Amino acid sequence: MSQDLSLFNKPVSSLFSADLKKKPASFQISSQQLDFFKTHGFLPGIKVLDDLQVDKLREELSDLTTPNSPGNELFHEYHSNESTDPNKILFHALGAWRIKPSFHDILWAPGFLIPASQILGGAVRFWHDQLFCKPAKHGGVVAWHQDYSYWTRTHPMQHLTCWIALDDATEENGCLHYIPQSHQWDLLPITGLAGDMDSVKSVLNPDQFKKFIPFPVPLKKGEATFHHPLTIHGSFENRSPNPRRAAVINVFLDGTYSVSNDPLLKGIGVVPINCKLEGQFFPLLHDGKSIQA
Repeated sequence: MSQDLSLFNKPVSSLFSADLKKKPASFQISSQQLDFFKTHGFLPGIKVLDDLQVDKLREELSDLTTPNSPGNELFHEYHSNESTDPNKILFHALGAWRIKPSFHDILWAPGFLIPASQILGGAVRFWHDQLFCKPAKHGGVVAWHQDYSYWTRTHPMQHLTCWIALDDATEENGCLHYIPQSHQWDLLPITGLAGDMDSVKSVLNPDQFKKFIPFPVPLKKGEATFHHPLTIHGSFENRSPNPRRAAVINVFLDGTYSVSNDPLLKGIGVVPINCKLEGQFFPLLHDGKSIQA
C-alpha cells in the first residue's frame, strides 16, 4: 500500500516554497472583494497557481485518473464516470491529497489559504478535496447543487469551497456557473450531482425560480473561485475540443463539530457527535492570526 500523505501536516515538496517565502499581504484579497463575496456568495478570478504548479498538478492528475494507479486505494470516493451516460464523462474523486505530493501541498498554497482565512474570518481547517474532470467533446454536467447539502454531518455551517482551474475554463468546455445571492436561501434537498442539470428546479419556490439566473465564471488556468456552502452552482457539458480539469479544496472554520456517529468520509474513523473536527484528516492549515499587511 502506498504511503498516506495525510500523515504529514505540512508541505512535502518544494512546489510552493517560493510562494511561502513571500509576505502574506501579497496574497490578501481586498475589502471590495470581501464585500463582493458577502453580497453575491462567490468570488471569482483569484490567482492561486503559476504555470509550473499547474503543469505539475496535471502530471500527477494523469496518474490519478487511471483506476489502478498505485495509491488510488486511498481515495475516499472514486468515480471514473459519475454520469449514468457512458457518452458523457464526469470523473470525480475525493482524497488526492493523500496520494500525490502536489495535491497534498496545494492545501498550504498561500494564494488559496490566505483568502480562505480572510473570507472565513479565522483559523482554517481542511475538510476534503475533490477532482472534477471533463474530457474534450463528451464531458458530462455537474448538476445544480449546494455543497452544504452533502455536509450536514457537520455543525455549524462555516465552510468554504475553492474551485481551482487546471485548464482554461470557458463556457464552451463547462466552466462553473453560479446563481448569485442564492447563499441567502435555505438549505435545499439533494437532487443529484450528475445527469439531470435542472433537477434542482423541482424543489425551488416561485421566488427562487424567478431569481434562478445562471452567472458563468470563466477562469484562466491557475485561477480560482471561492463560494459559500449554500451558493447554488453547477457546470454544463464539455462539447469543446479541450479538456476541463479542476481541483477543489473544501475547508471550514476551526471549531466545527461532528453531528454524526457515522464515518464523515469513507476510510477514516468516526468523529463522535459534538466532538471537534481535528487531527490527521482535518488538519489546521492556517491559524487565522498571521496575516499581516
